[in-house]
This record gives sequence, C-alpha cells and structure tokens, in this order.
Amino acid sequence: MQSYDVTADSAAPPDAVWTLLLNPRSWPEWSRIDALETGQSHGLSPDGRDGVGAIRAFRTGKSVTRERITALEPGRRFAYEGVENSNMADYRATVELHELPGGGTRIRWHGTYLARPGTRWVFQRYLRRFMQTMVTGLAEHAAGPDVPPARGGRRG
Repeated sequence: MQSYDVTADSAAPPDAVWTLLLNPRSWPEWSRIDALETGQSHGLSPDGRDGVGAIRAFRTGKSVTRERITALEPGRRFAYEGVENSNMADYRATVELHELPGGGTRIRWHGTYLARPGTRWVFQRYLRRFMQTMVTGLAEHAAGPDVPPARGGRRG
C-alpha cells in the first residue's frame, strides 16, 4: 500500500473551503482537473452539495477517474474512495479541515492506494506532486483573489 499526505493553509474559514470541496463543479476552477463529467457521474446534487454515495467522474487530459463519497462531516471531514481509475486500485482519501488560531483553515489531504506494478515509485512521486497542487489550489481559491495566500503547505 502506498500513500500521500499533503497540507496547505488558507486564509479562508473552514466553511468557504468546505463549500468548494463539496461542489464538484468547482474543482476545475481550483485544480488541475479539466472537467466534471456529469454523464459518467451519479447522484450529483443540483445545488453542489453532493451526499454520501454520490459518484463524481473527473477528467484530466484523456483520463477519467470516478470517485464515491464515503463520509461527510460538514466543515471538518470529506472522505471518498476510487470507483474507477486506470492507474491505481483500493484508493481511499480524506480531506480534513482544521480552523487555525486567528482565522483561516489548515487543509490536510491524505490517501492510500495500490499503484500498477512497474509504475509504483514513479506514480507515487507524480501523485504526491499532483495532490499538493490540488490542496494548494483549494486553499488559494477559497481565500479569493483579494486575500494573499496563507503560509505554504508541506509535503508528506
């Protein structure tokens, strides 16, 4: 089993970060994901507040991954698992939001997976960098254009 663990701090409050995280239509705005594929998704909420069991299909380049929401603790914890991904199996991830003293949010995004044999070490490096851009993009977008970025994240 392989893993990643990345963080970033946002000047935004946890509720602002949560709203973006829960709404799959916002993901292409703040991440390297190109599009939400609604035709391959199931159980999407029209108001951007998907619930446990919703399957969201995201396209990055020519690759489409499908992920199912497995747990929601509003404003605190978002968990999901991979349903379909050509590069890995048994994927499980959690995004945790922690309010910072004095305001803002620490975002911790961590997951475990099995990469295809022969690609493990390369994929691990790639995925860790990709997920760091995800968490940093979420942190910066939640804060908005008029708020300077919070302290940088760390890679784990």
